[in-house]
Amino acid sequence: MIAKTGRRETDWLEVNQVHQGDAPTLLRRIEPDSVACSVWSPPYHLGKKYEAGQSFEQWQTLLRETIAAHFGIVKPGGFLVVNIADILCFPDPSLPRIQLPNITRQNARITRNAVLAAKEQNPGLNRYQLAALLGCSEQTIDRRVNGNNIRGGKYSVQTRVQLVGHYLQDYAQQAGFSLYDRRVWVKDAAWENSQWHSSSYKAVDEFEYLYFFWKPGESQINRARIARTEWVEWGSRAVWKFPSVRRNDCHEAKFPVELPTRVIRLLTDPGDLVLDCFMGSGTTAVAAVNWDRRFIGIELMEEYVRLATGNIARAKDHFTLAKIGAPE
Repeated sequence: MIAKTGRRETDWLEVNQVHQGDAPTLLRRIEPDSVACSVWSPPYHLGKKYEAGQSFEQWQTLLRETIAAHFGIVKPGGFLVVNIADILCFPDPSLPRIQLPNITRQNARITRNAVLAAKEQNPGLNRYQLAALLGCSEQTIDRRVNGNNIRGGKYSVQTRVQLVGHYLQDYAQQAGFSLYDRRVWVKDAAWENSQWHSSSYKAVDEFEYLYFFWKPGESQINRARIARTEWVEWGSRAVWKFPSVRRNDCHEAKFPVELPTRVIRLLTDPGDLVLDCFMGSGTTAVAAVNWDRRFIGIELMEEYVRLATGNIARAKDHFTLAKIGAPE
């Protein structure tokens, strides 16, 4: 039998498997109108191992092409759900220096005005001599006058803080999807011991977004997919609260199984096909197996294909044992 695209049925990616390769390319090998829900978290462009050498423009292209490739494979009335931290931070040489001296953490109580006054009164002194005069280090003189941290700060590229949710919306609308909803996942404070938490006005990174995009078509609203208490607690709530992964030991950027589980249970039925095109450690597929859904996974890196395959196999074993042990 020949499909509409001219590709034979046997050429479609096998279901309940993790396939290694580039997401935009392999997505075009999934059977059209077959995916009930695609739920994934893309690379965040934060310098992880799997993002080595990637520019912000290349990252944007990856997202745009990945979303565009979804429209033909998501079934009418189906959903594309993207989990992402809406604020990204990455080095940008074009940015001007942002000088924010943290006066509460300064060891030397010498102010900029005091240094300038000493320079005016002693115009022939260099910074080392000024430091001796004021009883501080020459680094303090440099920092107060020039806003520099001679231990490395003045040589570092400035960090850009960039909102990205609007890119997702634009790419989805260009592909034919509509923004249906968004949820906020409140997680653990990931930067508790970092400079963000202790040295600036930037907030602790403690939440991410889930953007729900809908492909035009009939969608059934079935509250029976989850318990009544669950509908009250999270099914109809915009804010989801559950812990993040305790240790990213086997993968640099894991999300907890609760995240895809809620999406899958809310939007799909047993037997439906769930897709994750940035499979990582296999969490979305594990959630699909746990709730009797089929899955397709796509992952670029071979080591993570092996990792995901092992995690999924264990989930299948547990699911089988649970069915065997279930009462008639």
